[in-house]
Amino acid sequence: MDPQSPAPGRDRPAAATSPTPSPTSDQPASASFIRFRSCRWYQPAENGNAEFCTHREVKPYAGTTGFDPDPWCPDCQYYKLRRAPKKRNPDDYSY
Repeated sequence: MDPQSPAPGRDRPAAATSPTPSPTSDQPASASFIRFRSCRWYQPAENGNAEFCTHREVKPYAGTTGFDPDPWCPDCQYYKLRRAPKKRNPDDYSY
């Protein structure tokens, strides 16, 4: 009997899956995930925290851990495109 094969009568253990898989090159991102990443309210993952939506109407319901853009982002009425920061001339402001 091969040590790699499961014992007869036993099921194979379920593969571990993460609740919000990050897209890889072989797994394309969903439209809602792309929209979420381009939104002004997107908070990137940092310091061990997961990425989430920071909008004041979404955050209390969706939370900051395990945010899933699929149910929230496809038709979100709060969606705003991220603004590109403008370059400021140091001469325009003085303190």
